[in-house]
Amino acid sequence: MPLPPIARGTCVVRNTAAVQGRTRAVAPGSSAARHLHYGRIILNPGAAPLAVDPGTHETGLICLKGGGTVRVGATSVALGRYDALYVPRASRFEVAPGPAGVDLAEISAPVDRTYPLQFVAFADVQKDPGLHFTAGGPTSRRHLNILLGKNIQAGRIVAGVTFSEPGHWTSWPPHEHADMLEEAYLFIDMPAPAFAVQLVYTNPGEPELATIVHEGDVVLMPQGYHPNVAAPDHTVNFVWMMAASREGDDRQFGVVNVQPGFAAGGSGLDPGRVDKREGRR
Repeated sequence: MPLPPIARGTCVVRNTAAVQGRTRAVAPGSSAARHLHYGRIILNPGAAPLAVDPGTHETGLICLKGGGTVRVGATSVALGRYDALYVPRASRFEVAPGPAGVDLAEISAPVDRTYPLQFVAFADVQKDPGLHFTAGGPTSRRHLNILLGKNIQAGRIVAGVTFSEPGHWTSWPPHEHADMLEEAYLFIDMPAPAFAVQLVYTNPGEPELATIVHEGDVVLMPQGYHPNVAAPDHTVNFVWMMAASREGDDRQFGVVNVQPGFAAGGSGLDPGRVDKREGRR
């Protein structure tokens, strides 16, 4: 099956954090996604708990602001900033805001198999050099944090958060992995007037997509290379979310094709790959 084309109308979604409650911004049919779904759960302090039935989807919840509690069956999990929770398919969950309210990125994809409920503390990620590492050179340095990767059992979804240095490029050298994993970037922690430029292209000479992005925007990468660059004196920060083409088999972080001409130094993503000797998943 051919990959979806790179087009502004299906690859760019603006201001996805504008509405309270549960919203859906990325889904197959309304965007260039094939398996990936993304939305937000934003609850003000004192708001009533919100119940979600994910159906056949596995779900990753990443706390972006505030904090709250997620209840899955008889289990309640407290989430703070950048903590993550993996919720199995067919597992209804309920989100309750903490004293400062809660803002969650909700990432999901349909799966056939059931994997366990798993909590990932951001503090633990920061201590693991296979999940938290710095990549890039003098003008492309960024700090990667793998939240839902080889550290959990899952079928399709992979997610994490990247923070750049001011004015730097990220996702550099340009790479792609469209046969295995589709991807989207959700831009976060970029208060005005900060912005960045996101490219998505298969033709380096005439990029199909070059767009300004602000906090709350999402850009999908159904195929192609996808570097970006922050405005001078500002950072580009984003949640990256991926969905594997084949459940299980293609769920591999860091297996990429680097754009020819830029491949001499490798992708810089090797620390996050599965170590076959350790059998880490």
